[in-house]
Amino acid sequence: MYYLYILFSERADKFYVGISLNPEKRLVEHNSSDRITFTAKHRPWKMAAVFECAESLGEAMKIERFIKKQKSRKLIETMISAEQLDGVLAQLVSVPHL
Repeated sequence: MYYLYILFSERADKFYVGISLNPEKRLVEHNSSDRITFTAKHRPWKMAAVFECAESLGEAMKIERFIKKQKSRKLIETMISAEQLDGVLAQLVSVPHL
């Protein structure tokens, strides 16, 4: 199962959305990698939410891309708050695992 995860950087007041088979391991990588990336610039990151996403990588990537294309902080905050999701998003992701 692929998971959609949302990270939050208090220092930068930014969210990051990603997908992974192991979101906890991925969080450690975001906080410790030597690579120069978006997430490296805004450390430390905390896990804000994790959702069951899809069985296949292709489907998980479609969901991640959909959320990122929205460019909506409000959407991400709604997802994190565990409010009832509606429309397309309700069909894409399951209840958060935090």
